[in-house]
Amino acid sequence: MEILYAIIAFGGALAVATSLRVLKEYERAVVFRLGRVRPIRGPGLIFLVPFAVERMERVSLRVIAMDIPPQDVITRDNVSVKVNAVLYFRVNDPLRAILEIEDYLFATSQLAQTTLRSVIGQADLDHLLAEREKFNEILREIIDQGTDPWGIEVTGVEVKDVDLPQEMKRAMARQAEAERERRAKVISAEGEFQAAIKLRDAAGLLSQEPASLQLRFLQTASEIAAENNSTTLFPMPINLFSGPLQGLFGTRSGSARAPGEEGGAADASETEAEASPRALAEGGTPELSAGAAEPFRRLDEGEGSAEEIESHLDKAEIARRARRRVAEDEPDGDGGSGT
Repeated sequence: MEILYAIIAFGGALAVATSLRVLKEYERAVVFRLGRVRPIRGPGLIFLVPFAVERMERVSLRVIAMDIPPQDVITRDNVSVKVNAVLYFRVNDPLRAILEIEDYLFATSQLAQTTLRSVIGQADLDHLLAEREKFNEILREIIDQGTDPWGIEVTGVEVKDVDLPQEMKRAMARQAEAERERRAKVISAEGEFQAAIKLRDAAGLLSQEPASLQLRFLQTASEIAAENNSTTLFPMPINLFSGPLQGLFGTRSGSARAPGEEGGAADASETEAEASPRALAEGGTPELSAGAAEPFRRLDEGEGSAEEIESHLDKAEIARRARRRVAEDEPDGDGGSGT
C-alpha cells in the first residue's frame, strides 16, 4: 500500500513539473485544450493541464533576420545575375501566425524568394545597380502584403549582393574607363579653349600697343639671361627700338644731326682717331672730343641710344681707314715727282 502511495505521489509531482512553463518577456504561448484554442498566455509562469489535455505553441515577438538564398535571375535587358537579400520581419499576432499558416518561417522565406525573382526580373541592370533603395522598398511592400494575413509584419528588405558574370564585369570596366577618358578629354579641351581666348585677348592688346610687344621681347631676353649662365645669341630686329620705344631710348644720330654737321662729326672722329694712338704711345689716356663724347654722355644720362655710339664709331673707323690709304699712297706720289 505504501508503494502505491509513493507511485501516486511521484506521478503527481512529475505531472505538476511537466505542466509548468516559463515564458520570457518577448515570448507568447498559444494554448490548445483538447484541440480547442485558448487565449494567448505569457509572459511569466504558466500552468498547463497535464496528461496532454493542453498543448502549447511558443511564439517569439522579436524581429527575425532571415537570409534569402542567392537567386539566379535574368533582368529585363537579358543579363543573368545572381541576387541575394536579407529579410527583417516580426510576428504581430501569434494566434494568426499559428492558426493561419503551418510554418510561418518557411512560408515567409519562400514568399521572399519568389518576390525577389519577380521584382528583379522586371528591372534593368542599370536601374538595379543605381536604384537599390527603391527596389528594397518595393520588395518590402510586396512581401508585407503577402504575410499580413499570417499576422507577420515585414520591417525591411535589403538587397545585399548583385553578382554579375565575368564578361559583364569586364564590359562595364571598359565602359567606365572610356567614360573617364572622355571626361578627361573634355576638361583638357575646355582648358585649351580658355587658354586660346586669353591668348587672343593678349594678342589684341599687344597689337594696339606695339611698345608692349617690344617690352615683352626685352623681358624674355632678360629672363633667358637670368636662367642660363652660358651666353645666348639671338637675332636682334633692326627696328626693335623704333616706333613707340624711340621716345624712350632717343632718336637716331643720323636723323638728329643736320646734313651740314656730318663733316664736323667726321673731323672730330678723325681727330679722336689721331689723338688716341699718340696718347697711348706716350703712356697717357686718350681723350674724346666734345662731339665724340656726346653720344656716351647722352647714353649715360638715359637720353641717347646705342645706335648713336655705333654711328660715331663707324665714322671714326671710316676716317681711320681713309687716312691709312692716304698714308700708303704718299710715298708713291713723292717718288713719282722726284723722277
